[in-house]
Amino acid sequence: MTSINQVSSKPLNLFTRISFSRCYFQHLRLIHTQTVSKHNDDDVTAMCNSFRRGWSWDIISNKFGTFMLNDSMVERVLLELKDPGDAKCALGFFHWSTKRRNIEHGIRCYSIAIHILVRARLLDDARALLESVLNKTKESSSRIMVADTLLDCYRVSDSHPIVFDLLIQAYAKLRLTDVAFEVCLYVEKHGFSVSLISFNTLLHVAQKSDQFDLIWDVYEHMIQERTYPNVATFRIMINALCKDGKLQKNVDALNRIMGKWNSTPSVIVNSSLIFRVIEQGEMEESMVVVLLKRLLQKNLIPHSVAYSLIIHARVMLGSLDSAREMYEEMERRGFQANSFVYTSFIGAYCREGQIDQANVLMQAMEERGLKPYGETFDHLKMGYANLDQLEECLSICDKMLSIGLVPSCSSFNKMVEKLCEKGHVEQANTKLTLLLDKGFSPNDITYTYLIEGYAKKGEIQEVLKLYHEMEYRSISPGLSVFTSIIQSLCCCGKLEDADKYLRIMKGRSLTPSVTIYKTLIAGYKQKGLHHKGYSSSE
Repeated sequence: MTSINQVSSKPLNLFTRISFSRCYFQHLRLIHTQTVSKHNDDDVTAMCNSFRRGWSWDIISNKFGTFMLNDSMVERVLLELKDPGDAKCALGFFHWSTKRRNIEHGIRCYSIAIHILVRARLLDDARALLESVLNKTKESSSRIMVADTLLDCYRVSDSHPIVFDLLIQAYAKLRLTDVAFEVCLYVEKHGFSVSLISFNTLLHVAQKSDQFDLIWDVYEHMIQERTYPNVATFRIMINALCKDGKLQKNVDALNRIMGKWNSTPSVIVNSSLIFRVIEQGEMEESMVVVLLKRLLQKNLIPHSVAYSLIIHARVMLGSLDSAREMYEEMERRGFQANSFVYTSFIGAYCREGQIDQANVLMQAMEERGLKPYGETFDHLKMGYANLDQLEECLSICDKMLSIGLVPSCSSFNKMVEKLCEKGHVEQANTKLTLLLDKGFSPNDITYTYLIEGYAKKGEIQEVLKLYHEMEYRSISPGLSVFTSIIQSLCCCGKLEDADKYLRIMKGRSLTPSVTIYKTLIAGYKQKGLHHKGYSSSE
């Protein structure tokens, strides 16, 4: 090899020698890099051709046993085989490198292989790789890592958008439904549309898993993005309403808007969506209107239902005057009033304490031949109870019973609370007895108010009778019930019985309050007895 000094006939100074040396070795390194790159390109081509020719894995392994494989080289081979005609070769190479060369493929290599298979419409193979990579990464802190990598490799692989549908469906199949929905939002943000099939798959799995909030979030998103439901979607949503126990309630509401009418699944599901949005109160009225307009454009909801729900939304969002003006304007345009809209207004006036205005609407409703229903009376009953007008409250309750209606538990409890506060616990208990014969189902709050009412009067036998009735009905007594019982027994001097209920209370994992211990200690002291080590600080 020619030495540095032989390049020039003149002696070189030290600086010149160092500079020349650097250039010389850089030139050698460039030649070496180009040679290696050429060899790598040749090896990649030879590797690809061996798979194209259908060589066996044993022959390929023998021929390329010394071929260095890493993520970069795997990616180069895969991209060389990215044309649809070579897709099966790419898949063969992917599996060969895994099993014969023990390569642990990274997410990027998986993503490129998946893109190649999708482009060639080898969807079953693409699904298998997707499930494999999702299982490898499901413990990762980044929930969208696979989606992000697929997006990054999309253009270089000349892929097809269906790859993201397959990803969402794979997440759903693995029951990672919340991640699947997050990926939906993420790929849409990057300009890709999610198919109805993917949404239906996600809804189906969420329905099977009783994820009702997620189901409605997905369905609402579909409507916002103008991905409109089909028969399969409605079947899934109706099943969800059944499982969640809300189907009959929403059908009843529709009947009050449209009269006795066989509601179609489309109308039931879409009105249920609007009811949910309004009840949550998280969306502005304008957004409710946008949702309804999109449903109307596709004839997915009748105009009468849409108008009624818009008025109801304004009422529930606190725009009562605006809702009334809109209602009057719609009436001038031929909108037919219905029991649902009247009840919505009556409820709003009752909540604001305008009970007289609510009664005016009740009379107008009956004059129009519109029948009030249970919720209409419940609003009035709650309104009278809040104003301490208990006679009127009881009168409404009697009227309901006379026409075969039973009050809601919440409205009856409010009436019981007010009656017991005023010392009319016997009257409240009598009403409960009448309602029980009509099929009314009380809860622990109902009995709590009654027990507290009798406890204030010192009627321990009635207190214990109600406690045993709770036990018979499998209604678990709470802390306030046991507090009333123990205080009543202590007042009567029945300390052993009070101790018994304290033990029952502790046996049910209820922590006695300081008030209970103080009551027991005071009871024992009053009798001049030792208080069994009770401490008010327990």
